[in-house]
Amino acid sequence: MAEIKTILFATDFSDGAARACDLASSLAKLAGARVHVLHVIAELTERRAHRLPAEVIDILVRDVEAHAIEDMQKFIDTHFASLATSNAIVIGTAHEEIVREAIKIDADLIVMGTHGRTGLEKMLVGSTAEKVVRSSPIPVLTIRE
Repeated sequence: MAEIKTILFATDFSDGAARACDLASSLAKLAGARVHVLHVIAELTERRAHRLPAEVIDILVRDVEAHAIEDMQKFIDTHFASLATSNAIVIGTAHEEIVREAIKIDADLIVMGTHGRTGLEKMLVGSTAEKVVRSSPIPVLTIRE
């Protein structure tokens, strides 16, 4: 059986992600693993970025990052207080950044919630969790929110 030393937990700070924490926390406790909590801030698309002056974009990005830092600390304090943790906040495309970070930290497992979209919404929006499962060389555990 593979040893789990590091779990990457991807979060958007939603209530559903909080529910997925219970399983990630339990797994980490059982395995004696460290939890690396990752939040990905979506980058502005070029089309949207061209509509705003660079100064406004910089202010928006700094504001979003500042809120993410606060949210991250509250999230860790609430859900992973008794565990060894590390964290990162990155800007990019969620599924790409989750896989990139997992490889970078040598994670043994990725744990994340899934919104459980179906039908047209799933076809149009896609699923970050599904994209991670399809592209990750690291095992992924998804928890339906």
